[in-house]
Amino acid sequence: MSKLKTSEEKSEVFLRSAGNYFNEASQQAEEGDLDAAANFILKGLAQERRADSVGPQVLQLIKTS
Repeated sequence: MSKLKTSEEKSEVFLRSAGNYFNEASQQAEEGDLDAAANFILKGLAQERRADSVGPQVLQLIKTS
């Protein structure tokens, strides 16, 4: 099995991680720990941002030879 992942697979990993953080945030909020919930929300948003940035970068696509 190859260790190289496609962009789609990498994006899915980040999105799953984001979902886990959001679930933990919800649990912490229900327990009344709003500081921890906010921290997990920020971590989830960071993972979503990483998922969106997976793939070739624009500069690599327009680079002249």
